Amino acid sequence: MAFVIAIAQQKGGAGKSTLAANLAAALAARRRVALLDTDPQATLTRWAELRARHQGAAALTFDAPSGWRVTGAIDKLKRDHDVVLIDTAPHAQTDSRVAIRAADLVIVPMQPAGPDLWASEATLQLATAEKRAARVLLNRVPAQGRLKEVILAELATRKLATLGPGLGNRTGYATAFMLGLGVTEAAPRSTAAEEITATLAALARLMKT
Repeated sequence: MAFVIAIAQQKGGAGKSTLAANLAAALAARRRVALLDTDPQATLTRWAELRARHQGAAALTFDAPSGWRVTGAIDKLKRDHDVVLIDTAPHAQTDSRVAIRAADLVIVPMQPAGPDLWASEATLQLATAEKRAARVLLNRVPAQGRLKEVILAELATRKLATLGPGLGNRTGYATAFMLGLGVTEAAPRSTAAEEITATLAALARLMKT
């Protein structure tokens, strides 16, 4: 049975789809991966269409179910994949709740800023209500300043665990996404690729437990 990961965040623009694409692409290099787009904006669907043009890209299963089909799609894909990644809608809607309920882990991408932290509370509360493990992943972290340290201190005060060192505010993520690739494929020696690799290492430790 697959390990199911829901990438959820009530606030739009947090980078859910980019994170889902990069994790899926990196994991697909060595695991059987399924990627589900349940966000009505269908950003990942466009990415998957671009990816289909790259014969050398690691193979992964893609689906875009909605409504009552979400649960059935997850259950079906769990049987013959190692990891199922679910990109959810940017609100605590029914599809997001279903995805969180089905998940073994909920990843909450969050930019290191007060409003983003506050907006994350509803998603984290939903994960708690569904008794699902959750990890905050800091995204688009600026290269300079103390903002990251301030937010990390606040997360520690709230006893909210993070996943890996976080991802920087790098154009490489957007560039790879526009090609239908992950940064580990488009620029494997880049700092962005190193960040995704570090995130996967942290994720692997959670999957073992």
